[in-house]
Order: sequence, then structure tokens, then C-alpha cells
Amino acid sequence: MKQFDGFMKGVDLGGWISQFSEFSKSHFDTFITEDDIKNIAELGFDHLRVPVDYNVLQDEDGATREEGFGYLEKCREWCETHGLNMIIDLHECYGYSFDPLKDMDRRTFFYDQELQRRFLDLWNVIAERFKAWPEQVAFEPLNEVVLFDVRDAWNDLTSRYVKAIRTIAPDSFIVIGGVCYNNVNTVQYIDVPLDDRIIYNFHCYDPHVFTHQGAYWVEGMPADFRIGYPETLGTYLSAQKSTGCVLDDTYDLPQDKEAGEWFFEEIFAPAIKKAEQDGVPLYCGEYGVIDLADNQDKLRWLKDIHSAFRKYGIGHALWNYKEKDFGFCDERFAEIREQFKEIIK
Repeated sequence: MKQFDGFMKGVDLGGWISQFSEFSKSHFDTFITEDDIKNIAELGFDHLRVPVDYNVLQDEDGATREEGFGYLEKCREWCETHGLNMIIDLHECYGYSFDPLKDMDRRTFFYDQELQRRFLDLWNVIAERFKAWPEQVAFEPLNEVVLFDVRDAWNDLTSRYVKAIRTIAPDSFIVIGGVCYNNVNTVQYIDVPLDDRIIYNFHCYDPHVFTHQGAYWVEGMPADFRIGYPETLGTYLSAQKSTGCVLDDTYDLPQDKEAGEWFFEEIFAPAIKKAEQDGVPLYCGEYGVIDLADNQDKLRWLKDIHSAFRKYGIGHALWNYKEKDFGFCDERFAEIREQFKEIIK
């Protein structure tokens, strides 16, 4: 399978100019600085995935916010200084958000021509500003399409997106995910115009009941729920049922077998097959374990998923660098920093 060279070991910058705690110059200027980019490079990563929300880049009427673009431009410069590449990920657009804590209709955007015009117009501006760095800066149209039944409409929009971007930035990488929150099982439904700069994208937090234990945003998840890794798939399924969590962690796999590298190979298989058939690299734009989990369990999970990534040449970006309930900059992470560095090599 082709590889996404230059984007094989990355980390997400969630919480900076997307999903931020406050919309303020103070936050944007201090949450991520060049020292953070330097630290990421020293840890051995080769790229950043940079989520950004539309309201950082434009106001509600669609006018460009120059200061917002300045953060992306400064980040690119820092990356260049420290030998990193970056993916610009539009995490939320006008009229659409994946965020389960936001009450909205997640179907409208995929059938509303005016909302889609706003989306494509913003991307035209992004492409114009970053087309000069096709090897360094990749484009990801939109984070996590939630609903399965909009997959055809999403394919139609991403096909129009690819054609529009190619008129401006013919050589830039475009990273496209499926539906159901970028579930790996939906890569097989991606249907867009192909060229040698298209990348298929998925996210992986499986088993979800482990990686999201105690998560306040997961419906039905008790705040004090904890579970280890590895356990049998049956144990994870039983835990999901007993907590009443609304999670999609049912697998047609041996329920009496402990999770391990084999588990990730199995669930990645359909996406790998699709990528090989289409001659497209495969990329995992988000994966990780909530900071509430036991550190050693977290390391075992990371070791297994990284083994599968390496075996099949799948590029990846860890969620998340700082805070957002998955960060690895706190004192607790310092305890396992050296073990972590060995795993991500």
C-alpha cells in the first residue's frame, strides 16, 4: 500500500484554534507557541494535524478574519523551522459541527446549497493562501461526518471540493474521510475523483468503552467507570451494555479473545483493501486514550495500534497534544514519557 510520506507520525493540536475554551486573542496567542512545536519535533513526530473552526477564519457573514489566518500561517512557519509538515483540518464549518455537545441538525448541511457555497468559498481562500507549500501543507475538508445516511451527499460534496481545490492547488494533498465520525469501516464508501495526492482518512478509538472510559460527553457513560486493556472483546461489549453507553463497539470477531494487535488488523482490513484497490495511502487522523485511563493500559493500547500502523504503512496523528481530555503535556504523562517515545518511533 502507498504511504503518506512526510505524514507518518503526527499529533493533533486540538483545543487551540478549534474546540477552544474561549474565543480570545489571549488564548490563541498562548495556548500553542513555537516552544510547543519544537517539543513535538523533539519527541520524534513528523507532522501536525491542525484543527481550526470556521469562526476563527471568518465572521458570521463570511468575511475573512486576517488575525485568524495569521495563526495558521505562523504555525506553518514554525513547522518549517522545526522540520514538520501540517494538515489543515476544518474541524467545524458554518452550518455543521460533529460535536455531540452541540444541539443541531447534522443533516441539513449536506443538502443545503448555500451552506455548501460558504464551505467551498472558505476553502478557496485557504487553498489560495497555502498552495505554495504542496509538500508541507495538506488539506482536510471537514472533520467527522456523523450520519451514515448522508454518505452519498458527502461524496458529492467532496467530489466538488476536490475539483475546486485542484483548480487552485493542483499539487496539494487532500485528506478525505468517510462517515460515522470517520469510522474505519466507512472508508470503503468513499467515492471521489482520484489522483496521486488523494489520501483516505479514518479515526480509531476502539474499543470505545476503553478509550472513552469516564468521558462526560458520551451518553450513558458513568463518570467513575474504569476498565483496563487488554480485555476480551466480550468483556468490552458487556461493559458497554452494563453502563448503558451508546457506543458502536460490536464486532463480528471472537468475543473470547483478548484485544491486541490482531484486533486492529482485523478492523482496519476493509479500509486497507479499499486503499490498495484505489492506489491511495491510508491515514488515521485521530486515535488515542482518555487521560482517565491507567497509564500502563494506555501504553499497551498505543503499542498494539502502532504495531498495526507500522505493519501496513498507515500514517497517523495522535489525539491530542495538549488538554482536551487526551493531552500528553501534564505531569502524569511525564511518568511515561520515555516509554511513549519508544512506542511512537
